[in-house]
Amino acid sequence: MQLHSRTADIQISGIRKFTELVKRYPDAISLTIGQPHFPTPQHIREAAQRAIAEGYTVYTPNRGELALRQAVAAYYQRLLGHDYQPDSEILVTVGATHALDIAMRTLLQPGDEVIVPAPAYPGYEGIVTLMGAKTVYVDTARDGFRLTPEALAGALSARSKILILASPANPTGVQYSRADVEALASVLRGTDVWVISDEIYAELSFAKEPVTSIATVDGMRERTVVIQGLSKSHSMTGWRIGFTLAPANLTDEFVKVLQYSVTCASSVSQHAALEAMRHGADDARPMREAYRRNRDRVVETFRRLGIPLVEPTGAFYAFPHIAAALGMDSQTLCDRLLSEARVAIIPGDAFGPHGEGYARLSYACDEGVLDEALRRIETFVQSRM
Repeated sequence: MQLHSRTADIQISGIRKFTELVKRYPDAISLTIGQPHFPTPQHIREAAQRAIAEGYTVYTPNRGELALRQAVAAYYQRLLGHDYQPDSEILVTVGATHALDIAMRTLLQPGDEVIVPAPAYPGYEGIVTLMGAKTVYVDTARDGFRLTPEALAGALSARSKILILASPANPTGVQYSRADVEALASVLRGTDVWVISDEIYAELSFAKEPVTSIATVDGMRERTVVIQGLSKSHSMTGWRIGFTLAPANLTDEFVKVLQYSVTCASSVSQHAALEAMRHGADDARPMREAYRRNRDRVVETFRRLGIPLVEPTGAFYAFPHIAAALGMDSQTLCDRLLSEARVAIIPGDAFGPHGEGYARLSYACDEGVLDEALRRIETFVQSRM
């Protein structure tokens, strides 16, 4: 069977591979998938039911319902200080991953380079490879998992086209400060590099300082694509609703890509999203507080064990240096933890070559479940130290 060579060059995400492996162990506790354990809020589910009952089950405009785009503009202006026009600068997509795909398919040409602070969400590299472009990973481990202006300057080349900046980030849970973002912006001014600002976890921040979007820094709005969505903030992973916020001339091009890939996002999901944007400003609060408590449990456990861990300040992930601390590679550590202790976490190398020696665990789960998982991890680690 003849396949496109670029398809052969990519693999199924290591996250998904390991999550499938867990099914062999029915008694295992899984801390693998980055999915809120809360149900979609009731008022959003009821809005979707009304949409079905009232017949909102047809195509929408390619850009998404205008009422939703208007609500999105107002919501993220309040949350992050964004200023985007709903009629020309906002696009409704089939989840944030689709938004990333549209942005990179529009911007990239074969041979272009995409700078990615590493370790990183594996979905970025797959899209870059499919476009015939190159992922340039920048190891951030020595700098607390934050890209420094010096490291960014060193990664720039004549082929650099995009910097992907996620804050808070997957898999590390690290958030960039305003000073961090402004320093990176100072390096990018005077270049032709675009920024894709992945802000999907912006509402799940525990940091004392609010999340700063690089699009709000002077001179950056016109070269930034903001990626947003409702999967994490409103526990709507299965509804598949995301957004791009970008300059009008670029958004016009995004619409073409969306039209010939999915036509439009689900009409029922858009009505659910409209409810979330209009009346769900506080929906993330109970989740955020639960994740903060769980974060503290995780940090306390690994500190007690003496395993290096950069304290997460957002999202619901921890990225301890556990495999290296036990003298194992990441895959071996996670295989043995699953088979011997019945706890599933993701090997660090699933997040790129600079993730080796680490492992990611998601603490988006009930407190009792997390406590038992941490007890098992602690027993496993202590028996090998």
